Amino acid sequence: MVSDTRQRIVTATNELFRRHGYNGTSLNQVSKAAPATIGSIYHFFPGGKEALAVAVIESTGSVYRQLFELIVAEANDPASAFPHFFDQAGEVLVETDFIDPCPIGTIAREVASTSEPIRRAAEAAFDSWVEAATDFLVRSGVRQGDAHDLATLFVIMTEGAFVLCRTKRSIEPLHAVAGITTALISSALSAGSHAPSKA
Repeated sequence: MVSDTRQRIVTATNELFRRHGYNGTSLNQVSKAAPATIGSIYHFFPGGKEALAVAVIESTGSVYRQLFELIVAEANDPASAFPHFFDQAGEVLVETDFIDPCPIGTIAREVASTSEPIRRAAEAAFDSWVEAATDFLVRSGVRQGDAHDLATLFVIMTEGAFVLCRTKRSIEPLHAVAGITTALISSALSAGSHAPSKA
């Protein structure tokens, strides 16, 4: 089916980007991994590798937002929700021998300054994560401004921790940011509970 072929191409490209990055992946590699002909790739993605990267970012961004929402929904309390996410991410890193768990940051670092479509796609993905985390924190009792700042910091720490973990081949950086996140969210929850109520 047409939709199956397109999804195979996106899935194969996602995996190649995770392992080799954007610049280290060729359409020939995608063709072999999918498998799909070069003609099929250009049929679905007339813009070539750049258009394919945008599709990978959009797909991955949506999947990770949904994953975040599922993980935090299972947490026992708001302060433990984000560390729970970091714990799950650490398990994935170990199970995959520290392959990049999400290619969005890697792609953005490689080509965001040279490809406006890719930059915009990565920006939208990151913004959606910040929005999801902000919404969760506000529902948990954190004030709106504090929630947005904490959510932004969460995305920054996630991407930075992934880089350090893969470099050190250790999940210790994720444990470190989990502890910091717990303290910050606990403080923000306390501040929110003492905020004056609006008439």
